Amino acid sequence: MKFSCERDVLLEALTVASRAVTGRGGSLPVLSGVRLEVSEDNLYVAGSDLDLTIRVRTEVKGDGDGVCVLPARTVTEITRALEPGAVTIESDDDEARLSSGRYQSSLRALPAADFPRVPALAEAGGGVNEGTVSLDVGDIGQALRQVVRAASSDDARPILTGVLMATEEGGLRLVATDSYRLAIRDLPGRSVLAEGQQVLIPSKALAELQRLLPSVSEVRLAFGEHDATFDLAGVRLTTRLIEGEFPNYRQLVPASYPNRLVVDRDEIQGALRRVRLLARDATTPIRLALRPETVELSVVTSDVGQASEDVDAKYDGSEMTVAFNPGYLVDGIEATSTDEVSIETIDALRPAIIRGTGSEEFLYLLMPVRVS
Repeated sequence: MKFSCERDVLLEALTVASRAVTGRGGSLPVLSGVRLEVSEDNLYVAGSDLDLTIRVRTEVKGDGDGVCVLPARTVTEITRALEPGAVTIESDDDEARLSSGRYQSSLRALPAADFPRVPALAEAGGGVNEGTVSLDVGDIGQALRQVVRAASSDDARPILTGVLMATEEGGLRLVATDSYRLAIRDLPGRSVLAEGQQVLIPSKALAELQRLLPSVSEVRLAFGEHDATFDLAGVRLTTRLIEGEFPNYRQLVPASYPNRLVVDRDEIQGALRRVRLLARDATTPIRLALRPETVELSVVTSDVGQASEDVDAKYDGSEMTVAFNPGYLVDGIEATSTDEVSIETIDALRPAIIRGTGSEEFLYLLMPVRVS
């Protein structure tokens, strides 16, 4: 195998593919590597941790087809350190030789036969649905920004590390929860799954997809029996689906709320940013005192001090004080996409709902924190 290409082109391909490489190489050393395959003037770079595989295609000057697997971190760091210009990689069964300008190095190759199989997009169909569907990049990008943040990062509860995709009234619904908060986003008219079907996609994979979306104009999605494949311009992301029953999230959302606060999104974000500076850590609660014309945000930390700020708001309901985890509250407000946000409550102990005013497509439910 032999090819040449510009350093920046190779570095981008290695960086994107390496995002799927994890520290699991101890049990299977080849997982610490990236697979480079040359076919004519195309280079395919793939990284995988068995659950997530990212493959990048880029054009190069090929001078011999073939495959090799190289240590991901090492080859990426070498490429990043090179001067701008052409880079040549040539490999045989045991090693790869990398050269650029006056620089030369050789790397021991990992066994290519042990690398996980990278499925073609066409092979991803025939499971949950047939063939591929095209998704609007703007819509799916905003939906992922709003929902993925609510998924758990605790692998001890794998079901909660996923994002539920399901059909809902002829459209697509995305749902995530870590048991302290719940995010729901509807995409009306987006038919991805068959009626009544649902899948659970790892939030890690969707976070990587979210990073790739700004640079493309189209994304295609295909479901297999056990995986989902997203095909973007030059990048293919395949992830294993999570098996199991997602929690019954519908029963968590109350039918109505007697108390409703409406506040300017930028103003409450600014106040939150300033007030939480006095929080000792991320779990120190922020109190919201709900009043007819204002909402007072405050933090009390015994060994640091206290801070408060009033923000003009419209409030309908009984005066009360409710407290939230500051990070989760900031996430919910940031996820809205309108100039004003509403915070709806029943009382200080039951879940609150955050929405963008005039928008029914996104809902963020947040459990309050009990304070004395």
